[in-house]
Amino acid sequence: MDRYILTGAPGAGKTTTARLLAAAGHTVVAEAATDLIEAAQADGQDAPWEQAAFCEAIAALQRDRQIAADALPGPVQYFDRSPVCTLALARFTNQPVGPALAAELDRIRTERVYRPRVLMLDLLGFVVPTAVRRVDLAQAQRFEDVHVQAYTEHGFTVERIPAAPPRARAALLHQLTCRESHA
Repeated sequence: MDRYILTGAPGAGKTTTARLLAAAGHTVVAEAATDLIEAAQADGQDAPWEQAAFCEAIAALQRDRQIAADALPGPVQYFDRSPVCTLALARFTNQPVGPALAAELDRIRTERVYRPRVLMLDLLGFVVPTAVRRVDLAQAQRFEDVHVQAYTEHGFTVERIPAAPPRARAALLHQLTCRESHA
């Protein structure tokens, strides 16, 4: 099975593109952090990413979702973020790397869980703030740099996906990954 990581700074259009891939019948594993933020906000916690245990919770959910995805159909899977993204978030928010995140980073490296090429969607030139996404464009650009550094440090090749309409990006991702998985 070929597992591809989709990443990018907040507001890059990653989740929108991932949803288009899913709508076209591809296996897509949803982003853990957004789901955890929305659940915490529904419980009255405004900024859960400020909690030291937040990155640990993301890493645990990412592990559970990745393992559960082994039962899903299709030779190609797209993951909306990975534990390396969680490492980037920890660094960006000055949170510690706890034992769950450290173990998950080690596991994905030693088990070679994901393809070594991460697909990074470039920023669109603007960021639309939401309750979950509270960064401006300058912060998103810095966060993007932290992602590139984290992925490079962990042995991934970062392939940049240029800004484009979501359908064009989804088509490009499908073309890149299907061609590679059939090679």
